Amino acid sequence: MTRSEYIEYLETIAGASLDTPFDDGESIVARHRDTRKWFALIMKLEDRDIVNLKCEPMEADFLRDAYKGVIPAYHMNKTHWNTVYLDSDVPDNEIKRMTDVSYALTMKAKKKTAKKTVPL
Repeated sequence: MTRSEYIEYLETIAGASLDTPFDDGESIVARHRDTRKWFALIMKLEDRDIVNLKCEPMEADFLRDAYKGVIPAYHMNKTHWNTVYLDSDVPDNEIKRMTDVSYALTMKAKKKTAKKTVPL
């Protein structure tokens, strides 16, 4: 998947927005529009396009074992985030799935309603 193809995919996610908060001119952050919380960070690593994506710890390890193009996250929590090389052995549909998972994991938690107590 190319960088531009990935950006096009991010633009299709409802409730997401893209911005460039860093001065490097290359890094792009995909955020939730309502909370501004990140779910994807596109940047360069050794002149290659990468994206950092959040995932469950067990899945993070599984993906690192399954694909050469998935490594512990660059500049982020390595337990909960992976770095994915866009030009690697990771299929496009898997990168999209991992992005969707990252989006879901970083969504604002819904408030639980308080349980009503019944007097005895």
